[in-house]
Amino acid sequence: MQTRRVSTVGQSSVRPLRRCRRAALATVLTTTAALVALVSPSSFAAGSVARTAAARRIATGRAIDSKYFEPGSCVEFDPTSGDRHLIVFLDAGHGGIDPGGVGETDSGQTIYEEDETLPVELDTAKILEGKGFTVVVSRTDNQLVGRPHSGDVSGGVLTIQGDHDDVASRDVCANDAKANLLLGIYFDAGGSPSNAGSVTGYDTARQFAAQNLQFATFVQNDVLNAMNAEGWDIPSLGVTDDTQLGGPALSTAAANYGHLLLLGPGVSGWFDTPSEMPGALIEPLFITDPFEGSIADSASGQQVIAGGLAQAVEQYFAPPATGKNSEEGGRGKHHTERDSQKHRPAA
Repeated sequence: MQTRRVSTVGQSSVRPLRRCRRAALATVLTTTAALVALVSPSSFAAGSVARTAAARRIATGRAIDSKYFEPGSCVEFDPTSGDRHLIVFLDAGHGGIDPGGVGETDSGQTIYEEDETLPVELDTAKILEGKGFTVVVSRTDNQLVGRPHSGDVSGGVLTIQGDHDDVASRDVCANDAKANLLLGIYFDAGGSPSNAGSVTGYDTARQFAAQNLQFATFVQNDVLNAMNAEGWDIPSLGVTDDTQLGGPALSTAAANYGHLLLLGPGVSGWFDTPSEMPGALIEPLFITDPFEGSIADSASGQQVIAGGLAQAVEQYFAPPATGKNSEEGGRGKHHTERDSQKHRPAA
């Protein structure tokens, strides 16, 4: 069997060479158009511009804290059918002056991670709302989440402190919303167009590490199965400890911390607002692989990923198949590491 090397930052593995996938992509973009139309009227116009425009029309949510978060960020939406009395927090990675990774499509169009994570988040939210979940999203447009503090922005870009504060604000949003589950939605970027595949991270250092692993496994499997059911043959990079994910540390403190800030534990004086619920973070595609970038930038591809994410959330909260009380599952429960007094990043 032919193989090629694909990798995430700091991690490499050998995966099967994908075959005959471009024809499959053209087919799925046609056959799933009707499904995607259920999400928004503009869904037939694939790509980040149409999807971001759809995001701007969202006006039915409630701001969690309009003084702390940017307008349109940290917004809660009620269920549209039934009510499971469960709250799911969805984080569309990056945003605003933080574009995230840069990739390209098969046609050579340059794409940005911030534009592709947002529609996946919003599509997932709509599906979950229809299944009885209350959903809180980190952002509804192309923007930062928390209002920048002094020193967070310099020359029109985020400083190291600003990057730290923006990610930390997403945990603050999830905590303020009293979410039962957290899901980070990001895309990967590699040093070569041959880097490809889906990976899901979770944190092992939390008191709810078993729930993190369980949910991360559902997320990885359900999204990968949904994508590959379309004939895309996306390689699996597996479920991994979050210490193995992410790019080079931006500071000594970040290097010493070693975790993804969205998922990791608190460190007094440096990160005082860790998430208080189980969670996982998926990077379903490499936007630097033109084939995978084309999927990430298509309305139908985004909807396929969203369908897998929504299925994973449902699966996590489903009653155990055996009917027995399972400590590992902990499904539908709200686990916390709440301090006696809530802290937020200092201004």
